[in-house]
Amino acid sequence: MRHRTLASSPALWASIPCPRSELRLDLVLASGQSFRWREHSPAHWSGVLGSRVWTLTQTDERLYCTVYPEKEGRGGRPTPEDLKAIREYFRLDVSLARLYSHWGSVDPHFQKVAQKFQGVRLLRQDPTECLFSFICSSNNNIARITGMVERLCQSLGPQLIQLDDVAYHGFPSLQALAGAVQCRLTPAPPSSRATCKAPKSIQRARRLDGGTAPLLHALLLSPTYTCLLPGKDLCSYLRDTREKGLSEETELTVILSSYLYYKKEQ
Repeated sequence: MRHRTLASSPALWASIPCPRSELRLDLVLASGQSFRWREHSPAHWSGVLGSRVWTLTQTDERLYCTVYPEKEGRGGRPTPEDLKAIREYFRLDVSLARLYSHWGSVDPHFQKVAQKFQGVRLLRQDPTECLFSFICSSNNNIARITGMVERLCQSLGPQLIQLDDVAYHGFPSLQALAGAVQCRLTPAPPSSRATCKAPKSIQRARRLDGGTAPLLHALLLSPTYTCLLPGKDLCSYLRDTREKGLSEETELTVILSSYLYYKKEQ
């Protein structure tokens, strides 16, 4: 199967209203938030979202998407549920025009440069993928992080489909990550005789308690940090639970995850 373009197979695409001022694919997908998207054809971005492979493109006023079948086959046009997943991933319920207007009114420098960077927004990513991509980002550039995340998926994630000569893999589960070793992510130089050891982030994955994954997803689903405990913000939650013996791994997960989400206006 080949990568699709809007011109080559228009019947297999669906679209939603979305002006470039609300979303610029080239700025958002290559900005270092997610490391799973590639521009395989001009202005056509292909990547993995929700254990499925997609290609996205846009015009001045609409966002177009096509999703590939989980197994080899022609597949069909994206469904309303597919379009909902795209809206949620790009957080299209948040108006950038309103935010840009507010930020420009309180920051003269932002007002000057904003016109050059229209359509830049936060992604609503899978919490596990987001957390481990963030861990890989320490002291690295986007190209190297992309390579690390790709090797991680190729080694430990399920293969989804092959398009042209590109094999797409889903992001590995916590259980798969717990069995990873460092040499799978960063091959040692030929002269190195060091024994492969699991990096600290993977060692932590082996000790993650059963409450961590639900906590990550609670952060994803809630617009504010108050989902952690009723009536308490993140700092209060961390202070109280640390006094009760919060594990290092769970605390790390909460801090890193919370860094990736912002609090909506009340």
